[in-house]
Amino acid sequence: MANQVATLRRIAVIGGGIAGLSAAYTVARARRSGAPVEELIIEGRNRLGGVIRTEQVEGCVIEAGPDSFLAEKPEAAALARELGLGASLIGSNDHERRTYILYRGRLLPLPDGLMFLVPTRLWPMVTTRLLPLRSKLAMAAEWFCSPSAEGSIEDESVASFVTRHFGTAMLENIADPLLAGVYGGDSGALSVRSVLPRFWEMERKFGSLTRATLEAMRRRRKGIAGVSGSKHPNSGGTGTGPAAGLPLFITLKGGLEQLTTKLTEYLEPTRTYLGRRVAGIELAPGGPDGPADSCSRRYQIHLEGGVSLEADAIVLAMPAYESGTLVSRLDPVSGELLSAIPYSSSMTVSLGFGAGAKEQLPPGFGFLVPRKENRRMLACTFVHRKFSHRAPHDMALLRCFLGGSRDGGVLDLPDGEVMAVVRQELKEILNFSAEPRFWRIHRWPASMAQYVVGHAERIQKLQRRLADLPGLYLAGNGYAGIGISDCIRTGKAAAERALEIVGVRVEPLNK
Repeated sequence: MANQVATLRRIAVIGGGIAGLSAAYTVARARRSGAPVEELIIEGRNRLGGVIRTEQVEGCVIEAGPDSFLAEKPEAAALARELGLGASLIGSNDHERRTYILYRGRLLPLPDGLMFLVPTRLWPMVTTRLLPLRSKLAMAAEWFCSPSAEGSIEDESVASFVTRHFGTAMLENIADPLLAGVYGGDSGALSVRSVLPRFWEMERKFGSLTRATLEAMRRRRKGIAGVSGSKHPNSGGTGTGPAAGLPLFITLKGGLEQLTTKLTEYLEPTRTYLGRRVAGIELAPGGPDGPADSCSRRYQIHLEGGVSLEADAIVLAMPAYESGTLVSRLDPVSGELLSAIPYSSSMTVSLGFGAGAKEQLPPGFGFLVPRKENRRMLACTFVHRKFSHRAPHDMALLRCFLGGSRDGGVLDLPDGEVMAVVRQELKEILNFSAEPRFWRIHRWPASMAQYVVGHAERIQKLQRRLADLPGLYLAGNGYAGIGISDCIRTGKAAAERALEIVGVRVEPLNK
């Protein structure tokens, strides 16, 4: 019998951030193992990596976007090890971890033993000045909350959820600034089911979040999988914390761009399209309804400038609103569902200071700013304390966060005005007026997906609609988690589904 040559299948990834790179890498692994498949990656910007960007300035490691990932979510660290970067992984200096909240113009430490918003130690909650007596009484009464009937708990805002359990002061002084630091969002709009899925599930089973958290900690100490184990697929990372022995945060010694750079090394440069925006997608003759062994095209991808590419499957790894624009020509309802996912904008301002500056700062990792303090700054991280190797021993490195749903207009300010705002607020909050040796400003418009009330239901509807478009898959921070590990997980899963539909089984990469 004559040898049969397998048909070469092509999988296109649109979007070159960490989700898109993870998807393209998954396809490239299959190609390197001998599978008859090839990857395309298309990115509208002139570089791959998305919001992950690292710069070295005067011996300091500057992260323009995210600076780390949660240890309790294993995907990012596992990928780094797979890529040969295991020796570069470093954990946060948790022995120095202390976070402050700006309260009536003064910095007060978060109480010890607080697992996001759930108290696990009595005395720190009794003595904290962040909460009035009525809030402390509400926290004591929360212990006696009973579980609700199965199916009776509907989605609600984080603000409503926190207030029901712990009162308004806990929401305004602790929960809201913590969420603003992660999502840049409004707790009155964010969905508790999608943003805090662990707590949503805890309430269903235990009623009391305090009892549920303590039970999870007890089970963890015994080595038993607890009620809110670290493998929840849609965790915002604000549950009971990492397993014993793990740091809270992990990063790469030389910066997170090490990860994206390594991923690009596995891609075929001749099939990498940078600075090319996609104008449209349409079904090609012999599309998704064709036979599984057909060599006919499934999709046509039209780039701006008149170039068209062909693909058997597509992974859309762009912001949901951009994916919605492309999908709307194939299915208007899916396009509307995608476009309805809101995004907020963010800005990071990094400042490096010379000798003597560190001694002027309080100990710990930095501070968060509640909305009612009427500041433009959302948070500030003392990077030189959070991670080793981020700055020379005689320098201080600060990273300030602005923007979010409360202040997207700050991105429109010129650099000089941004710096004036940041330096003035650092002076007023920290009594810190040292002159920076350097500074860097990075703007990320419409970059942070907001999981508003009803998000989970919207995603379920979207999945049902996309089932009628086999070969088209979604990845990124708009669906099931906004962290780096979440994006890696969705990118890999989308690529594996694409490989499956074109008849390719994923094999381990031979190194």
